[in-house]
Formats: sequence, structure tokens, C-alpha cells
Amino acid sequence: MTPYLTLDVFTSIPFTGNPLAVIPDARALPEDALQKIAAEFNYSETTFVFPPEDPAHTARVRIFTPTMEIPFAGHPLIGTAVALARAGDGPEMTLELGVGPIRAHATETEARFTTEVALQILAHPEPSLTARAIGLPETALANPPVLASVGLPFTLSELTTREALAACVPDTAAFKQGAAAHPGSLDFAQFAYWRDGATIHARMFAPLDNIPEDPATGSACAALGAYLTSLHGPQTLTIHQGDDMGRPSRIGLRTTETSVTISGAAVPVMSGTLSLT
Repeated sequence: MTPYLTLDVFTSIPFTGNPLAVIPDARALPEDALQKIAAEFNYSETTFVFPPEDPAHTARVRIFTPTMEIPFAGHPLIGTAVALARAGDGPEMTLELGVGPIRAHATETEARFTTEVALQILAHPEPSLTARAIGLPETALANPPVLASVGLPFTLSELTTREALAACVPDTAAFKQGAAAHPGSLDFAQFAYWRDGATIHARMFAPLDNIPEDPATGSACAALGAYLTSLHGPQTLTIHQGDDMGRPSRIGLRTTETSVTISGAAVPVMSGTLSLT
């Protein structure tokens, strides 16, 4: 019987934000069960916590979507750090992820992490294809989209209006075409946003990864922060995500020339045990 808990992340209000399942001690689980467990929860991510490889670190964290293991993601890192703080770790932590060690600071209610993974510009997807993927006319794009990553790739598309963001409807056929054209694009995951000064409103779609829409995507926010920093210098922003799907999330973003810090709250919702026979 292996315990688990769920938290809603990037919120302090249950049943908003982005749900996350955490298995705080995954040592007893067989390797071939991890992906099946993540698919069973069917959240955008599930995390499995193991002892660290480096005893100076806090824990090793493996992150699974419903269909694959990924090396880095934001809301799992925030939620797992809060879960570890509630279990007595911290407040300063170093968590081992697929992208390497990540520094975090966590209390029982909120966390932040800093990544210094360098920004990668992987491609410049065709604007017409990107617009079709999110169900908008090409004229709704404020700038040409860019496929960028600081650990996990996303196509970043700035839109001309908040109304355009609200009108997004993912087109699975266009996602399949984009994934074929850009094999390293995480199934052509789309992060569309509209900026209003220090506030960004955003939506993320990854239907080919069984995530029709994600309420909060810290890894995409990190990629966007690094990209905006490369254009305009250090940023201090608040990202509003999930509003258009009824699960409002608030993500803090602060950058320097060489780092991105993501912050937010998390609240526990459920706990129980996995019964595997």
C-alpha cells in the first residue's frame, strides 16, 4: 500500500489551479507501473519521489504525463516541493530532475524554484499552421511564433487581443501536422498568450499528449520568461492561466539574464493509498 496525495497548484483555493498527484515515496513501485499510475490519475502530470542520488540533495523527482515521462515541468515541481515541506523537508531544497538539480524554496502553502537551464530556440513554426492548431486566423498572431525550451519545448504565440485568446479551440489535425514537422516539439504543444503590461494571460494546449488544455504550465511560463528576457531584458510578471476553463491559476515569474524563477501556492485536496496487486 503506497500513499499518495493530490494538490491543486498555482492556487490557494481547492478545485482551482492545476491538479497534481504526488507519490511521496515511490521506492516500492515497480518501474512498469509508473506510467500506468500516471495514466490512471490522468492529470497533466504525476510525480514519483525517490531518495536523491546525491545525499546532499533533498529528493529525486520523476515526472509523468498521461503518456510519457518528461524531464522538467513547473506545476509538478511547485506541488511536490510543497508536499515535501508539509512532510518536514526544507524550506531550502535541491530536487533532482531529468534536466539536473533544481533549487527550490518551499513552505506548507507555497514554493518557488529557480532554473538556470539556457534558453533554446528550436524552430520558428509556420504561422499559418500554428494559428490553425489553436483555431484562430493567422491575423490573430501578434508576432511570428517561436518553438522554445528551458527543459520542455513549447510553441510560444503572442496574440493580438484577450478576446482572441478566449476564442482558441485546438485543432487536432493541425497538431498532428505540427508534431510531424517538428518531432522535438512535445507533440507541438501550444502556449498562446496576450500581454497587458506586467500581466500575461495564457492558455496551453497539448491534445496529442491527452491534455486538451492545461490550467497552469510552469515550464511554458519559464520558457516564455527566458524568451522575453532575451528580447527585452529581465522580467517580473504574473501569468493568469486556466481562467477560460474554469480553473484559474496564478503563476509568479521573475527572470535575470541567466535564470528564471517560478513561484506559486499549492493546496492539498485528497490523500489515499495505491493498491497494486
